[in-house]
Amino acid sequence: MLGEGPMLQPQSDLKGLRQFLTPEEQQSWLEGEGTLVDCERQDESLEQRFRYAARFEKLLRRPQADDVLDILKTYAERCLPIPRRTERYYWSVSCLPSTSDKPLVRINASWMELFTLLPDGDGLRSRIIAHLADFTTDGSPDPDQLDEAFLESCVERPQDVTHTLWRRPQILIVKVRGAASIRKFLGDSRALRAIRSFNLSHMNRGRNAYQGSHCYSVADAMLGD
Repeated sequence: MLGEGPMLQPQSDLKGLRQFLTPEEQQSWLEGEGTLVDCERQDESLEQRFRYAARFEKLLRRPQADDVLDILKTYAERCLPIPRRTERYYWSVSCLPSTSDKPLVRINASWMELFTLLPDGDGLRSRIIAHLADFTTDGSPDPDQLDEAFLESCVERPQDVTHTLWRRPQILIVKVRGAASIRKFLGDSRALRAIRSFNLSHMNRGRNAYQGSHCYSVADAMLGD
């Protein structure tokens, strides 16, 4: 297994996941070739847990709550390396954040959004941020090479997926509609590699800028604790 033993001890001269995982371990995880060994969850802030407890209770009353928590658990298992060891400080999840798009939950790392679940009537839609090059036919950041057929194959129905480019042409925003299609997208091996690639790049940039909005109650569900 990967990530075992002394590599779980941070090395102060490195930042991001490099403190805990070697480049080889990260690459193996990216390719789905190894299992990382996590550790116990780190000390938490009780003050912060209580600060967002009411939002979590409000989330549980939403018609999408069961799907939200189930999809988040899948996301944590498949898309976040050593999620217990890196919780809050290298990734975080916000519950009902007060932004204009009215999301249910949002996962961030460094200064970037990684994954967002939003209401779609009583259903769900998602926003997944990725490197454009992971979704092109030739591995380049050329928008003209975007593999739209592949994107459509990752969901239940072609109309369940749309995309836009964000700020810079090398960033792709994939929008998936419906819980079933979101689950299928997170289960496709190529799409999963693309998600992991983007997440690794931002978790390696250093400390998460959104630590203060981390909701421990949602993370409990994600991590099965």
